[in-house]
Amino acid sequence: MTKKEKALLACETLEKLYPDIECSLNFSKPYELMIAARLSAQCTDARVNVVTETLFKKYPTLRAFADADLKELEQDVKPCGFYHTKAKSIKEMANQLLDNFGGEIPQTLEELLTISGIGRKTANLMLGDVWGKPAIVTDTHFIRITGRLGLTSNKEPAKVEKDLVKLIPPEISSHFCHQIVQFGRDVCKARKPDCENCPCSSFCSYFKNENKKQNHNILLT
Repeated sequence: MTKKEKALLACETLEKLYPDIECSLNFSKPYELMIAARLSAQCTDARVNVVTETLFKKYPTLRAFADADLKELEQDVKPCGFYHTKAKSIKEMANQLLDNFGGEIPQTLEELLTISGIGRKTANLMLGDVWGKPAIVTDTHFIRITGRLGLTSNKEPAKVEKDLVKLIPPEISSHFCHQIVQFGRDVCKARKPDCENCPCSSFCSYFKNENKKQNHNILLT
């Protein structure tokens, strides 16, 4: 089975599992997703959603974030960790969007990467979820699971993105990334993947290799 065939099988399998999946970060305005994504670094989406429920009411506009008192904003986002850096990035981000992009989210990767605190992962998230463009979001779930499936041998996000762009149909790539995240939370967990009940086990390289190890150990006993 080629990597392309395996990737299409994974797409079909996850579409059956999560046909209506959406981004797990709560937002009602495009810039809110950018802020939530910045807060999610080294923090769970669930915790971010708790924080942003209050945060987005306190700062109801992009201008409100741009004009926020930095020390006060730090306390508002403190539960998400790394609050000094994140608060500074959010304030800078708001000012950059207002000053350089008329308060709108840019539509190109190159422009998005000029914004404070925005890397390729968040930039691709914005392209996919705000503008509906093809995008591969290489978070920890995505890197782990595509590696286990045998779709890439790389661990570096940019290299994984480059590998998977060749394999995942562009029109479903953003949706597939959200499906992968949920699959990683439900089944293909970091420490104890539920391989026995995994619908991808028939074409998963990790499952195949684990079975080989177990059979080898049995022969040695």
